Amino acid sequence: MFDERVQSLRRSLGLHEQQDFDFALARIEHMFATDILSNAKGLAAFSRGGEQPFLLPLQFQVPLPNWIAVDNVPNIYHLVELKDTYHRYVVMLVTKENWRILQVNLGAVTAQMWEERPELRDRIGREWSKSHFQRHRQERTRKFLKDAIGVLNQLMSAGGYTHLILAGQPAMTSQVHQNLPKHLQKQLLDIVPASGVTRLSDVVEATLCTFIEAEELESRTIVGNLIHQFRTGGLAVVGTGPSYRALHRGRVDILIMSKDYDPGRGWTCNRCGHIDVENELPEACPACQAREFDRFNTKERMVQKAEALDCTIEIVNQSDELSHLGGVGCLVSYRLPDEYL
Repeated sequence: MFDERVQSLRRSLGLHEQQDFDFALARIEHMFATDILSNAKGLAAFSRGGEQPFLLPLQFQVPLPNWIAVDNVPNIYHLVELKDTYHRYVVMLVTKENWRILQVNLGAVTAQMWEERPELRDRIGREWSKSHFQRHRQERTRKFLKDAIGVLNQLMSAGGYTHLILAGQPAMTSQVHQNLPKHLQKQLLDIVPASGVTRLSDVVEATLCTFIEAEELESRTIVGNLIHQFRTGGLAVVGTGPSYRALHRGRVDILIMSKDYDPGRGWTCNRCGHIDVENELPEACPACQAREFDRFNTKERMVQKAEALDCTIEIVNQSDELSHLGGVGCLVSYRLPDEYL
């Protein structure tokens, strides 16, 4: 299927474009054949031939769909979807011997902090009574966990993290949970059992399922807010045209898009710059009567504009309510008079 797509794209190009396409594709194939990391589960590459060749390979520890496109701008939707699905969160792994704080992004540990617990010498019968030893050990455990929670709190705040998962031996995670500040308890998604010998990759894999479930719940909440705002005349627009215009005007806080949303291609007039994402390509521009147009992938263009605005992009796996509204909508900072019509 992928090879058929490649051949279909090649046949759609002119002779000079075919040469550039073959050059760009050959560089991607060479990279995939020689430079794949052993832990990579998803690969992406942006390649260009011609007078200014370019190659940007990317490798991820989470999967990507098989996809190839030819365009004059990079197609980034699948990377945006990847970021939304496997975004940043923190795992605190705690056992009786040590604690580790892992920063996870796109399914990979990007940074970690850890501290081993100082050994407690056995002094029962020589210097301490058994009850004295137990009290001292409990105090050492309390301080050990207090230090860990302090580091966790600073990291969550400084890094802007909003999702936390605890992992480790139940006796230890229970104590951490009880002593978490209230704001961290609100950010806690789940508590996952793990032993001191569990591999970090297994910990990440176990926590990813929890994080994805939490992301889907957040998506449904955001869709609910979009629908409420739209129905009550609040700060929301829905549908391809209104959403595109809100993005073009730079007023979007959150772009909300169904995973299966497919608005097709829009067009722009080469003479006057008139843009239309809702109607078929006309014989002449309705604004200036010119007959030369550029076509573009509307979905990709909307995602690119949202990324340029640095606004949140929420990809929703399944929502009948959003589909009934056109599959796309935006929560906006303010609305203009023409958007109330």
